Amino acid sequence: MSNSVLRLKASMEPPGLTQELTNSKQESIIGTRNGSDLFNEMKHRFLSFKRQKFLENLECYENLAKSQAPKFMVIACADSRVCPSYILGFQPGEAFVVRNVANLVPPFENGPTETNAALEFAVNSLEVENILVIGHSCCGGIRALMSMQDDVNSSSFIRSWVVVGKNARLSTKAVASNLSFDQQCRHCEKESINRSLMSLLTYPWIHERVTKGKLSIHGGYYNFVDCTFEKWTLDYEQSSLREESGKYSLKNREFWS
Repeated sequence: MSNSVLRLKASMEPPGLTQELTNSKQESIIGTRNGSDLFNEMKHRFLSFKRQKFLENLECYENLAKSQAPKFMVIACADSRVCPSYILGFQPGEAFVVRNVANLVPPFENGPTETNAALEFAVNSLEVENILVIGHSCCGGIRALMSMQDDVNSSSFIRSWVVVGKNARLSTKAVASNLSFDQQCRHCEKESINRSLMSLLTYPWIHERVTKGKLSIHGGYYNFVDCTFEKWTLDYEQSSLREESGKYSLKNREFWS
């Protein structure tokens, strides 16, 4: 095809199309280059970790290669802004971490999920002494839960998952209906944590260890807007008296700022 024909064909295309194709090609090239840069940076971070941490603490990492004995299991949100090890300083081997959308714990009767598979391993095999459920500010998963319409059928994976928190949503609607939607979401972010703590007690092997004093379950709330952290513990003895009504009692509440 001659150059004159190519120019004619280009002139017949809708205005802006040629420029869009050119821009798209340029963006693709830039995207590829940026992706390579990101992995180069990742490489340097890994090698820095190896030099400054792994090799300088070789005995510790050699022991971790043989076994692990974490004291904590942490259930946190998958949100990229919420990294439990980063904000709470957990070192390798100290916390068995599972992350999901909105840091939810489904009740035992819901059946198998990745989260309760991790729970089973952490409690029965690793014998962790503490389970910490961490929620956070501006949680998109909780916002999706609070926006959910009960009478709408949806094939959304997100909706199918966040419905696990429906009791927290109902409780929030009942006590905070006079608040703005953003304030309701903030309330539900914390309420869902406590509902997840109660869900933990529906697992027979968790309930058994809690009653024997071998396992404690805690809630945490990370506000990354003002960098504060709230921590509390489920009072099993008081909460067990209210289990049928879905109520709970908390103790050892602390606010870190």
